[in-house]
This record gives sequence, structure tokens and C-alpha cells, in this order.
Amino acid sequence: MERTEKMRYLVIFAHPRPDSFAAAVRHVVVETLAAAGHQVDLLDLYAAGFDPVLSAEAHAVYYSERNRTGVEEHVARLERAQAVVLIYPTWWFGYPAILKGYFDRVWLPGVAFDIGRFAPRGRLHNITKLVVITSYGSPRWYIRWFLRDPMRKIVKHGVGSLCSSACQTLFLALYSMDRTSAARRQRFIEMVRRRLAAF
Repeated sequence: MERTEKMRYLVIFAHPRPDSFAAAVRHVVVETLAAAGHQVDLLDLYAAGFDPVLSAEAHAVYYSERNRTGVEEHVARLERAQAVVLIYPTWWFGYPAILKGYFDRVWLPGVAFDIGRFAPRGRLHNITKLVVITSYGSPRWYIRWFLRDPMRKIVKHGVGSLCSSACQTLFLALYSMDRTSAARRQRFIEMVRRRLAAF
């Protein structure tokens, strides 16, 4: 029987309602990872009261060694992780504001990347797996063919490029969320369970 390597997962959850579909997905993700013996560090941004606003003071020291001030524990959690799972709804074609603010304030120069000549050079070599689970109000054809799938590109070529060069990426999305049935949502959750267990 093949042995699965045990990893430290940082699960970042961004939805304000504990009774949401995203919360049901989070429950399955944590349950699946824990059942496989992985260490799970759950960061619920709303429940934690995370402040997503990059203040003038924080921006003034953004490129200095003082840029971690006020987010030291979040930086430490990111640097301890070997894998990251992002669970969020796609709103206005992107991340919820609280998750975008988390990237602004925690994935900092000297933490997640160094300034390169043409593009950032990733520093999160500790992260070898990146999982994104999201939902869209629009249908798949609209996201993939009309909008050209911007979130998938950002995850793969943006966020993923800051992780290990051998980082594996899993992107799972439920489309037409505003018109989906309970049965289809349940099928998606079961698919998440299977794909994450295999990943």
C-alpha cells in the first residue's frame, strides 16, 4: 500500500457566513485532510477579524524589514505551511476583499517574494501544493471563453509562481452558483473530497 506523505496545510477561508456553501466546503476540506493524517491550520479570515486594509503606515514600510509589523503571526503560519488551500467565492471577477487584503498585508516582499527585474521572484519554497476551491455566479462558458478565466491564471501564474518550482496546483470551481441545485452542490462537495484525497 502506498504511503501518503503527511504535510502541514494552511487552509484559508474567506466567507462571512457560517451557513454558506463555502463553509460546507471548508468543513469537508478540513475533515478530508485530517482523516489523511495531515496537520491542518485553519485560518477563517472573517472569524479572526482580519483587517484587510493596507494602511498608509504599513505602505510606507512595505519594502522594508518592518513590513511584518502587526501580521507577524500570519507570516509565521504561512512560512510553516507546506501546502495552502484557498476557499472563497469569486465576487466581481476576483477575490473577496478580505482575501485580497490578506495577500496585500501578509504575502509581502521578503516573505512571499523578492523584487525582480521583470517579475517577482518567489520565496515560498516551503509550499509544494496549492489548492483553490471557489464558486462563480456565472456559467463555465462565460468564465472560460468570454472572460478568459482570469482567476485560474492569477492562481497558476501569480500566486503559484511564488511557491516552490515543483508546486502542484489543483483548481476546483462550481459554476452557475446562483442557479445551481442542492443535488449539484452536493456532487461538487463529493468531488472536492475525492480530488483532495487523491491530491
